[in-house]
Amino acid sequence: MIVQISKEEYRKEISKKAWYQTNNIIWSIICLYPLFSVIDFIYAENIWLQFFIVRIITVLIVLGLYSVFQTRKYNYRTLLHICFFLLSVTAALLCNIVSIQQQTTYFLLYATIILFFNLQIFWEAINSIIQALIALLLLTIFYRIFSEYTIDLVMSNGGILFFIIAFISCLIPNVRYKVIARDVRSQILIEKSNEQLKEQNKNINEKNNIIDRQYEQLRKLDDQKNSFINIAGHDLKNLIGQIIMSNNMLRDEDYRLSTDQKEYSGYIAESAEKMQYMLNKLMDVKEIESPEMKFNMEIFDINAEVTHVFKGLQETAHMKNIHLIDNILKLPLNVKLDKVFVGQVFQNLLSNAIKFSQTNNSIKVVTSLQRQKFVFEIIDEGLAIGQQELDMMFNKLKTLNDASGNIESRLGLGLSIAKLMAQELGGELTYRSDDNGNYFRVEFYVIN
Repeated sequence: MIVQISKEEYRKEISKKAWYQTNNIIWSIICLYPLFSVIDFIYAENIWLQFFIVRIITVLIVLGLYSVFQTRKYNYRTLLHICFFLLSVTAALLCNIVSIQQQTTYFLLYATIILFFNLQIFWEAINSIIQALIALLLLTIFYRIFSEYTIDLVMSNGGILFFIIAFISCLIPNVRYKVIARDVRSQILIEKSNEQLKEQNKNINEKNNIIDRQYEQLRKLDDQKNSFINIAGHDLKNLIGQIIMSNNMLRDEDYRLSTDQKEYSGYIAESAEKMQYMLNKLMDVKEIESPEMKFNMEIFDINAEVTHVFKGLQETAHMKNIHLIDNILKLPLNVKLDKVFVGQVFQNLLSNAIKFSQTNNSIKVVTSLQRQKFVFEIIDEGLAIGQQELDMMFNKLKTLNDASGNIESRLGLGLSIAKLMAQELGGELTYRSDDNGNYFRVEFYVIN
């Protein structure tokens, strides 16, 4: 978060701080300066009344000037120079007309006025140096006019002490000005940072409200999805039940069926049972949304299952004039997995390969044993689907965009399910699509 301070903002805040300090000085003069007449009454009895009147007049002039400068927004430095000059004239005059015994007191009083200004004032150090030089000039002028004592006598009776205090105190405004200017800058930065944080917090709250509304919409959609699954599952159960019942009626009269018809009836029965098993799994919405799905693990020959899937899809491939090449191992390889879901992995991969292949294309189905792992491979050397499209199909429910019309377009749900099932069963599914075609590979551990 970067905070920028404009020159106008900085000048405005500096002016506020300067006027705050100026107010303190002016009202201190108005309240305290007439009280100096008490010192006059003690140490200069014969002239205290005259100077009391002078002090009152000085205070009234200061008050009038202050009102004018405040109203017309004049520069505060000019006001302070005038006020300091009025005080210096009275103080310098008193230092030179009182007796030599009282001069130390009045030099200290003059030095106190200068020190008070330099401790309270907010301006550049050069202004205090100018006032110190004016004080020296006034003392010199009044010494020439009114003083009856030698310069050595004056200096030894408070003069040296006054000069030391006056000029050393001129160092204070420089440090004070830098410190206050730095504090003003820091204050502006803090205020602007707070404003930005408030704005960011407001934006975050607005975004949180949007997220809450979207979450509520998603929750409603999720409820609708669960309701749809329940309704669709119920209807599918009825349809599968009708398929099983109709197929059983055919098998009851198997003497009237040919050998091929009996084989197809067996495929129908087995496929219907698998559909019923998977449907029962998918109907359990809680199980679908749980971190782990529960499988019915059993030991079986995985090469036999691949062969079964291969034969079941030969007719589908034949209808598209696609040649399936059988490179499936003939020796048994036992695995301990959920037979139905493993079969569905192979079914989804091979059926999608057939769907996305061109007519007159060849698809090679290969199984092997590599490092105690069963490896299932589909090698399609036809037109490449594209790695980006495959990524979309394996990871999301996306529609494959077919601009050329040579590839069938469908949802990539089957491939997404195949990848999920393979991973849940402890296997690994990889794929690629390049200039050489499309390649799919599944690995599962075998048991000894």
